[in-house]
Amino acid sequence: QVQLVESGGGLVQTGDSLRLSCAGAGRTLSQYTLAWFRQASGTEREFVAGTDWRGSSTYLADSVKGRFTISRDNAKNTVYLQMNSLRPEDTAVYYCAAGSIVGRTTNQKFYNYWGQGTQVTVSS
Repeated sequence: QVQLVESGGGLVQTGDSLRLSCAGAGRTLSQYTLAWFRQASGTEREFVAGTDWRGSSTYLADSVKGRFTISRDNAKNTVYLQMNSLRPEDTAVYYCAAGSIVGRTTNQKFYNYWGQGTQVTVSS
């Protein structure tokens, strides 16, 4: 069983940066594809960013390309989401997820483990 715990959310202003962290416990994350999803109030959860087990292949949603970066440190059993140039539309609860996935996928049904989420609020 894998436990994922996100941290780093908060209230920021437009244009600010935040770095989210997601630490794994119970099992090493190095064997999993990791991703970040987000869910704004009243909307469905959507894919934000993903990385393969080595961190050598990353992929981002079009809405965050050029602003967000996903990375992982397997030695620390942690995945990060660096968010720059934040906008009000980035406001959401951000979740990290892990899955035993071959290749890349933005489909949340393939991710087996989820964190509890961390709130990011961007004021205008």
